Amino acid sequence: MEDSKSLDWANLARYEDDNLKVGLPKKDERSVVFMGDSITEEWSNLYPEYFTEKGYMNRGIGGQTTPQMLIRFKPDVIDLKPEIVVILAGTNDIAGNTGPSNAKMITDNIFSMAEIAKAYQVKVVLSSILPVYEYDWAREIKDPPSIIQAVNDALKQYAIDQGLIYLDYFSSMVDERQGLNSDYTFDGVHPNESGYILMSSLAEEVLSELLN
Repeated sequence: MEDSKSLDWANLARYEDDNLKVGLPKKDERSVVFMGDSITEEWSNLYPEYFTEKGYMNRGIGGQTTPQMLIRFKPDVIDLKPEIVVILAGTNDIAGNTGPSNAKMITDNIFSMAEIAKAYQVKVVLSSILPVYEYDWAREIKDPPSIIQAVNDALKQYAIDQGLIYLDYFSSMVDERQGLNSDYTFDGVHPNESGYILMSSLAEEVLSELLN
């Protein structure tokens, strides 16, 4: 008999209680949900004031890939009825966390999330994947920078074509190897506090414009 956790591949239970507590937005409330993996989840731990001061909701889950996020997109984003969703996803797909993938598989899943959001009149911000030179837990992955570039190029073009916002973290955080600048990371993949402070500034430039 499989246990309940193994059956919950997308970890729908992770935010189930939090989502119930949120309820629906109050009249004239401007709500924003950040959907993502550990890079999003840890943002609330290493630089929590960005979320607490703004009232933004963090729905990141460590280790997740885009198909897992797509499964939980409705309960963790749409059902909260936000005005805006910020999607940051794809790096764990490249690392092979839930099996092999390619740039098209990643972008198809992200585009699907964007299309669901648009169908529910939720504004969409598509975030670039952060630079990675090498995944320390998946060193067999060849040339992550080229895959990341392909995904980011596709996300940027899709945002242009669909009238969405493209949030470019990559350009401000990349080093000469096309990896994550050491000033902004502790392991080459995940941001440190300085990285999150920079990301918060870049995100807020976009969100303040959308919310005004």
